[in-house]
Amino acid sequence: MRWTTEDWHTAGEPFRIVENVPTHGATVAERRVEAIGGEADAIRRFLCLEPRGHDDMYGGFITPPDDDGADFGVLFWHKDGFSTACGHGTIALGAWAVRTGRVPSDPDGETAVTIDVPSGRVQALVRQSDGRIDEIVFRNVESRMLARGIRLQTSRGEVEVDLTFGGAVYATLPASAVGLEVIPAHTTDLIAIGREIKWALNEYPVAQLTDGRLSGVYGTILFDDLGRTENGPWQRNITVFADGAVDRSPCGSGTAARVALLAATGELADGETLTHDSIIDTRFHARIAERTASGVIPEVRSTAYRVGSSTFELDAGDPLATGFSLR
Repeated sequence: MRWTTEDWHTAGEPFRIVENVPTHGATVAERRVEAIGGEADAIRRFLCLEPRGHDDMYGGFITPPDDDGADFGVLFWHKDGFSTACGHGTIALGAWAVRTGRVPSDPDGETAVTIDVPSGRVQALVRQSDGRIDEIVFRNVESRMLARGIRLQTSRGEVEVDLTFGGAVYATLPASAVGLEVIPAHTTDLIAIGREIKWALNEYPVAQLTDGRLSGVYGTILFDDLGRTENGPWQRNITVFADGAVDRSPCGSGTAARVALLAATGELADGETLTHDSIIDTRFHARIAERTASGVIPEVRSTAYRVGSSTFELDAGDPLATGFSLR
């Protein structure tokens, strides 16, 4: 077993890109279902978990698109399986597609990289000047509020939690509601309560969507309200996703979910910008690009940087072919 990867990061969150992984299905959504427990899943574990990765590693397998309307597809993965959406990964893929020439680009303008993901069709709008990438805009699927003020008894007392959809279902609440702040010193406690809330609400009726492949709570977003800038609301968040993984970036699909919620409550107006910071003080900017019958189309702005390339191989007799996790 030998695999070559391209590693990128978006606002500090890793994204490991892998081509030529065997996947099966007519659409990316079908490929995700087929990948679970199959050959692609073994490759995910091999590349994601220690000793070749770590518990917070993230990546994607490049697949064919659903049809000619997209440039390619991707199966997003993390330590626990395959996710339905990933904004930071979409931003990294936009940069990768342009830098590698997979998608021909305008060196002094905007290039749309269209990608099929399990939750639908998304775009990375890559903006360049003199061939240098200045900014990438992640244009997401329709995002919407699912429920507000769900009362939940936790190990840190009773809280009220909102459920939103941004390509995946997120539970959101202020970090102050559980006596915490979104700061590195509180990371362990934020992970613990994030996991607790995710699993408590995973089977909540509102989290079960029409497409069952998108159902269930993917992560918990805990945020600090930092007031407002001259352009709109300013928040800092930590997204605890899967089973205790921490997004180092402000989380692309999570930011989209926050845009949907703030749009529904009137805290983010058309023409305003959400300034969204991460626990390591990296930043996304997001806005309402379009209003729909049941939600919004969010756009999230950032950029991505190449970390390097690697070739991973399985040495004969290595007993840790499937990797391991300590979380």
